[in-house]
Amino acid sequence: MAGHSKWAQIKRQKAVADAKRGNLFTKLANAITVAAKQGGGDPDLNFKLRLAIERAKQANMPKDNIQRAIKRGTGEIGGGDLEEIVYEGFGPDNIGVMLEVVTNNKNRIVSELKHIFSKFGGNLASNGSVAWMFDKKGVIEVELKDPLSEETELDLIEAGAEDWEIDDGTMIVYTKPAELQSVSKNLNKLGLNIKSAELAYLPKETKTPTDKEKWQKFINALEENDDISNIYTNASL
Repeated sequence: MAGHSKWAQIKRQKAVADAKRGNLFTKLANAITVAAKQGGGDPDLNFKLRLAIERAKQANMPKDNIQRAIKRGTGEIGGGDLEEIVYEGFGPDNIGVMLEVVTNNKNRIVSELKHIFSKFGGNLASNGSVAWMFDKKGVIEVELKDPLSEETELDLIEAGAEDWEIDDGTMIVYTKPAELQSVSKNLNKLGLNIKSAELAYLPKETKTPTDKEKWQKFINALEENDDISNIYTNASL
């Protein structure tokens, strides 16, 4: 179907950032803790937790770390006083930024974000100022061994897929946010090998920064903050 490669670009950027980040395990653990806090510690009954655990495993996070993060979320051990917040802002060249944050100190993270944005000529924005530039979607990556047949395409539509694209041996399936879990289950029933599934903000349109080096330094500064779990922008690099 549609040939936009928005997720492919975001995924590659995220992979590079994750490889650089020494604080990746902290961010993954925080995501697990919040998911367990919101929906309980059983991944079979808590889809969000299962996704967070799968991402942690893909990053080779030790099993003990995962279990501790779950226990923090369920209250078995301390440290689970975290909340999930989405912040919006404009970076260099007035390029939109969506930040998914997990924090135990809202005042601190707001202060830190204001400092980073200001340093690079940007600013935090009010809710809705940037979000309209993005579509929130469920994104499922499926290992593709053979070319898609017409029958498979019909199966994808019946499974609830809104759209899909092919990128380097991977089929990327897009869903409505609320249907990510059900579509993932349906794809499993079709015998497809799911590599990952998550919610993401996809830019409707992109903009190229005039100073790519400055833009990258801005993104690096955000990535170094332990409370920022995901960064989405409409920058095209």
